[in-house]
Amino acid sequence: MSIKIGILTIHLHFPGCSSLKEKRGILKSLIAKIQNKFNISIAEIGHQDLWQDSQIACAVVSNDGNQAMAILQNVLNWVSDNWHEGYIADDSIEIIY
Repeated sequence: MSIKIGILTIHLHFPGCSSLKEKRGILKSLIAKIQNKFNISIAEIGHQDLWQDSQIACAVVSNDGNQAMAILQNVLNWVSDNWHEGYIADDSIEIIY
């Protein structure tokens, strides 16, 4: 049996945010939507104390690396197409074998 772990890291930028409270509200909503739509693990992993930036990570476990890659690419595409409170400054997908 072979286990593959896929990790998507997204650096988000919130140009209109003027407080941590505002950023956290927007981010909480985005994380809930991603979890509900894709049923994957997700957490904020960086830039917690910055008003206009955040880094989130999504993780998926599979026995097929291509399937894990496809799921994470779908998440990234969904965020890019459906999240309008800011933009994706950077992203990366890594599959651990």
